[in-house]
Amino acid sequence: MELQIIQNKIFELRGLRILLDFDIAEMYGVETKVLKQAVRRNIKRFPSDFMFELTKKEFESLRSQIVTLKIQGRGQHIKYMPFAFTEQGVSMLASVLRSEKAIQVNIAIIRAFVLLRQHLTDYKTLTKQIATIEKEMQIKFEDIYEALNFLLDKSEQVTTQNQRKKIGYKK
Repeated sequence: MELQIIQNKIFELRGLRILLDFDIAEMYGVETKVLKQAVRRNIKRFPSDFMFELTKKEFESLRSQIVTLKIQGRGQHIKYMPFAFTEQGVSMLASVLRSEKAIQVNIAIIRAFVLLRQHLTDYKTLTKQIATIEKEMQIKFEDIYEALNFLLDKSEQVTTQNQRKKIGYKK
């Protein structure tokens, strides 16, 4: 499974990066109902920081972002709210769904989460570097501005001095 496809299915909700049950089920090649049944049978393996059920408001918010919910007439009138799995929840799914495909998909999903985390770290580092450069440049520009003002003030002084009548003996 391509990492880019998985990354496009990872959303941020409640301050966590999550994958929705129907996306995971699609990747595993099983029905969402089968995935949810397996999770419910092993619910003790999925504390709230591993998996949670979306509220109706959260689902509507995500629904506006996810165009694929209306494919083939499905998802328009959903009976149960989707489960959202964090990275740890996806890891736990490997112990619940033991097929060879599930193992391979889990590995790909974990790699996608790790890659996203790395991109976020790189982004934060880059943001700090840009802020530092902006601060340095602001200081340098202030110095240049002061120097230009000083030079402009000096040139005005020289101009006014040249316009005055000279006092003293003429030679």
